[in-house]
Amino acid sequence: MAIRDIVKDGEPLLRKKSRPVDAFDAKLWALLDDMLETMRAADGVGIAAPQVGILRQAVICELETDDPEKPEILEMINPVIAKKSGKQVGPEGCLSVPGKRCDVQRPKNVTVRFQNRNGEKIERAFSDFNAVVTSHEIDHLSGVLFYDKEVKSPKKK
Repeated sequence: MAIRDIVKDGEPLLRKKSRPVDAFDAKLWALLDDMLETMRAADGVGIAAPQVGILRQAVICELETDDPEKPEILEMINPVIAKKSGKQVGPEGCLSVPGKRCDVQRPKNVTVRFQNRNGEKIERAFSDFNAVVTSHEIDHLSGVLFYDKEVKSPKKK
């Protein structure tokens, strides 16, 4: 495993669409392992392959569980949001956009279809914080950054 450089805002690569993964092999597994190590080293809760310079549809999310001491690490290959419902607004940041935070509107619930590192197809529902993390990372695969969805608060008089 290796810590990779994180691509920063302003690099054209972050605005490109990622290609689907079609080979579920040692090269993919090494990428996923490196992404996890990179995310942890940067103290993040999610990372997408474009953030480490690879235009492939792969993301890793650190999800909340019933035990705050044991988050779930989820790898999603070729993820697609199949359903979404509800709305929530909250502050977000990004490893590729250091120092910037803003309020973003996201679905309260999402159902995602994806494959695991072995190519097995999975469908899973996420809510609240986990819906935010998965939606944020999946956006990276389409070249969308969190501040593109910023919710401006009404000006006070």
